[in-house]
Amino acid sequence: MSNYRNFKLATYFVAHATCRVTRQELENQLAFMEKYMRLDKVYLEPWRGELASAEQVEMCREVFEAHGVEVAGGLTTVIPTPEGDAPKARLFNTFCYNDPKMRAKLKEVSAFIGARFNEFIIDDFFFTGCACPECVKAKNAFNRERGITDGSWQAYRLDLLRRVSAEDVIGPAKAANPDCRIIIKYPNWAESYQETGYNPAEQRKQFDGLYTGTETRDPVVTDQHLPRYLSFSLMTYFEAMWPGHNGGGWFDTFDTHITEMYLEQAYLTAFSKPKELMMFCFQSMQDNMYTPALGFQLDKLDAVLDHAGSPVGIPCYLPDNSQGEDNVQDFLGMVGLPIVCTPYFPEEADQLLLTRAAAHDPEIVDKLDKWFMEKGGTAMVTTGFLEATMDRGVQRLTSIRLRGRKVSARRYRVEEERPGAARRGLCLYPSGDRPITIPVAEFRNNATWAVVKAVHGEESYGILLRDWYGQGTLWTLAVPDAFPDFYHIPAEALGRIRQAMPVNGVWMEAPAGVSLFAYDNDAFIVYPYVMSTSEFRVVRLHVKGAKALTLPVQGRRLEPVYCEGDEAVFEAAARSGEYILYRIER
Repeated sequence: MSNYRNFKLATYFVAHATCRVTRQELENQLAFMEKYMRLDKVYLEPWRGELASAEQVEMCREVFEAHGVEVAGGLTTVIPTPEGDAPKARLFNTFCYNDPKMRAKLKEVSAFIGARFNEFIIDDFFFTGCACPECVKAKNAFNRERGITDGSWQAYRLDLLRRVSAEDVIGPAKAANPDCRIIIKYPNWAESYQETGYNPAEQRKQFDGLYTGTETRDPVVTDQHLPRYLSFSLMTYFEAMWPGHNGGGWFDTFDTHITEMYLEQAYLTAFSKPKELMMFCFQSMQDNMYTPALGFQLDKLDAVLDHAGSPVGIPCYLPDNSQGEDNVQDFLGMVGLPIVCTPYFPEEADQLLLTRAAAHDPEIVDKLDKWFMEKGGTAMVTTGFLEATMDRGVQRLTSIRLRGRKVSARRYRVEEERPGAARRGLCLYPSGDRPITIPVAEFRNNATWAVVKAVHGEESYGILLRDWYGQGTLWTLAVPDAFPDFYHIPAEALGRIRQAMPVNGVWMEAPAGVSLFAYDNDAFIVYPYVMSTSEFRVVRLHVKGAKALTLPVQGRRLEPVYCEGDEAVFEAAARSGEYILYRIER
């Protein structure tokens, strides 16, 4: 049993506190937390560059358990330079896995933790970026044996972390306690896993479970610059990767100078229907205004999730170890496309999104061709995907060619999708608040059709272009050079892009900075982000086959303002930072 109906609430207790906290200090800290929220579980860490005594570990466990909090273990794989050794070329004191002293210590602490916990989680410093002479030598030998001539690190580090996982963590821990479950937490920077050794393709065969980093923080002032939608999409990616084994989403209090930037990490993680919401860390939440703010929202989130089924959306195919147009799917989520992610080609889906990362699959064009012919669905591909597959036969799907030209524009031509609209010339001509730069997608008239264009002088250039192939429809989206420029595309153009890819028959007219989260029980959540330009707005919700919308948490009902064919249109208030769940009455 948990203290919330739809998730367990967990926190992480770092090793420097495990080493030093007194019983009374811990009681006082728990009292602060219990004023605002109801903890279900704590991950108690004995090692983060220093090892807590067995006595300290047991004292902390006793205090938490006395308060009804379940206790698991934690491990962060950082280590100071061994005494007498020269420093190595490594970030954040992460391990050099070619250093015998460091690997011996990792085996020791893994056994220590395994012996004391039936479950523990590895924080996301398990990667390696070490480029010391020993690592360079080992990498070069590995590459020579396999005919890799470009000097790259990827294949070597993927293999190295696979071996270290088995030999230095799983083996020693399970030797000490065969019943110990070991969970690997993956960081939020998924596009970089392979370069630093994170290897979900192999590690999901090795570990007992995984956990997801959903920290997005302030996307401007941090090094990682992650769109906030990632707190949702990365959860869907790992759930699709290993159904039922994604233990939860982990977010933190750091680099979030606006309160809502902290809270939005929790909101979007919760919208993914996680098993656990993990707050990192117990220490940073002490005497912190974020703690009461989050505590106030937890019951509200719980009430909303009572009415949400399992997340659904437009599957974005991100193969294992792929990279390209990093996080563009999350920018699209931030402007209202309901994106879910998967490392497997979604053969059974009726629509999908392919970014440049999908080109990592050498068979992707043939898969898409077969899918169109047999499934007859709707695919949206980015110009980055087309560029990466031009030498693999994608020309048979579209007349678009990319010649390296670019154009900047702030005016748009949007062709309305209504019966006879194109024939009658029904178009909108909105302007954005600043110019954006896009690739010029050259296409052949009447072989490909552009429904959204950027206008520059006396010429226009396709942003959303349509092809028909087999039984399916191919949409091509011209991706701006700077992905945040999606936020500067006017609402009329964004609405037409959303209309091309509705989920559960739902799409919306709204400016950028509003996300739509869809579920398999005809529920959906609308969330407008707190952004520098945020303001009260009205969104227009288009729902195919709807008689009305209910707001079950608020106990209200919305009637359509008008109907067009089989589509009902509703108007709803959208206030920044306020999430509302709707249910469709059909």
